[in-house]
Amino acid sequence: MKNTKVLASFGVLAMCCAGSALAADPIRSNEIRAGLYVVRYDVHADDITGPFVPKGVNLDVKNVNTGYVAYVRRLSPNFVLELAAGVPPKTETVGKGPAALGSVPYNGQVISTAKWFAPTLLLNYVFFDESTAWRPYFGVGVNYTHFYDRQSTAAGNAGSGGPTSISLSNSLGPATTLGVSWHLRDHWGLYASYSYSVVRSNLIANTAGVLRRTHIDFNPNTLVVAVGFAF
Repeated sequence: MKNTKVLASFGVLAMCCAGSALAADPIRSNEIRAGLYVVRYDVHADDITGPFVPKGVNLDVKNVNTGYVAYVRRLSPNFVLELAAGVPPKTETVGKGPAALGSVPYNGQVISTAKWFAPTLLLNYVFFDESTAWRPYFGVGVNYTHFYDRQSTAAGNAGSGGPTSISLSNSLGPATTLGVSWHLRDHWGLYASYSYSVVRSNLIANTAGVLRRTHIDFNPNTLVVAVGFAF
């Protein structure tokens, strides 16, 4: 009888401890993350074509850093949906090819700028149990990129022969991510990830009705370091 009472006491104590642990760290279905995007472009562009454009005139894009924000929704113990976006950065396009177009410097000159808004929707598979502090994850999804505030610089206008307007078509393409999460305590977590997106656009430069064109594969490789708050 005495042993039975002891076992019963241990059972009640275990149930109370389990209840306390669950109460202290419940499963939360929503999370907001914020941090830093480090964007490195792997640019491939066709040579620019159009009237008065010599062979070999091309372009490149400068790398940028910007803010990262995301909303994450828990679907199951191992699957989450992530909607990620960066604070739209100002991206600079530089000339690549001949040192000059006529008497106008070209190679390495900033010829245009643009901002882009690029939300990415990802379905992530998170490895290991939810009680594990460190959890790697892998995701696939789709990226949409909208370019706006497109401007030709003074160097771009000089190379084109006058004031020039720039258009860039929107892009829709696949995206992947590979990362790791570290649950700190309660609501808080840290995240680090690498992502790759297929971003393609057609550029048209219009100088008083004279059109020059190229196709650009931006192929951004992004590193993210972020902190998350779950609720």
